[in-house]
Amino acid sequence: MALAVTWLGHATVLVEADGARLVTDPVLRGRVGPLVRVAPPVSGEAVADVDAVLLSHMHADHADPASLRRIAPSAGVLAPRGAADWLRRRRIANVRELGPGDEVEIGAVRVGAVRAEHEARRHQLGPSAEPIGFTVRGSGSVYFAGDTDLFEGMAELAGTIDVALLPVWGWGSKLGPGHLDPARAARAAALIAPRVAIPIHWGTLALPRLLRGNAASDRPALEFVSAAAREAPQVEVRLLRPGERTELA
Repeated sequence: MALAVTWLGHATVLVEADGARLVTDPVLRGRVGPLVRVAPPVSGEAVADVDAVLLSHMHADHADPASLRRIAPSAGVLAPRGAADWLRRRRIANVRELGPGDEVEIGAVRVGAVRAEHEARRHQLGPSAEPIGFTVRGSGSVYFAGDTDLFEGMAELAGTIDVALLPVWGWGSKLGPGHLDPARAARAAALIAPRVAIPIHWGTLALPRLLRGNAASDRPALEFVSAAAREAPQVEVRLLRPGERTELA
C-alpha cells in the first residue's frame, strides 16, 4: 500500500503515503464553538503516530487548539505564514510556517504549500494568516484544498495529482465567499484532473438549529458526484463517509 486516505470528517483527513502519516486540519471534538459534530467521533487509533499536521488556515472549524494539542506532542505542525505565534501561545510548539511554493520533506514524501483563495482572518478582530492548500508527493500524490474558492490557477496541478480532496459544502444553510459548493468543486476537479476526487467538508458539523439541513445530510456530496460526472467525466469520484478509508495502488 503506497497511498491511503481516511476521511475523518469535515476537513480532517488521514493521509498515509510511503510510510508517512499526515493529518489535515484536525477537528476531533464533539463541539467547536456553536457547532456540534453530527458524524461519528474520531477514534484515537486514527490519529495515533502522526508525523505531521497540515493546517490550512485559522478558522475555528479548521484550527482547533484542543485537537492540535491532542496530536502535536508527537507531530510537527505545518501552518500558513502568520499562524505560528498564535499557535505557540496555545501550547502548540512545534510549528513551521509555509507559504505557496514552500516545500518540506516528511519521511519519504514532499509536502508543499499551494495557493488557496479564502478569508485570512480567524474572526473580525482575530489573528490573520495566509490560507494555503497542500500537496503531498511521493510514489503517489494528494492535493488537499483546505478552504478555497475556485480559481484558474488550479489548472497548474493538472496531470500531477492522484487524489484531490475537495471541499463541497460547509456547516450552514449557505456558503459565503471563499468556498466551493458542489458545482464549483466539480469545475475544480475538471481543472485539476486528478485520478480520484474525494468530496470532504460536508455532513460533519452543524448548528443545532440546522441539524435537518444541508450540513447534516449527504445532499452536497451527492450533488458533487452528479456535477463531477458532467464536468469531469474522466475523474473517478469516491464518496466516503466519515471514518471510511480508501487505497490507491
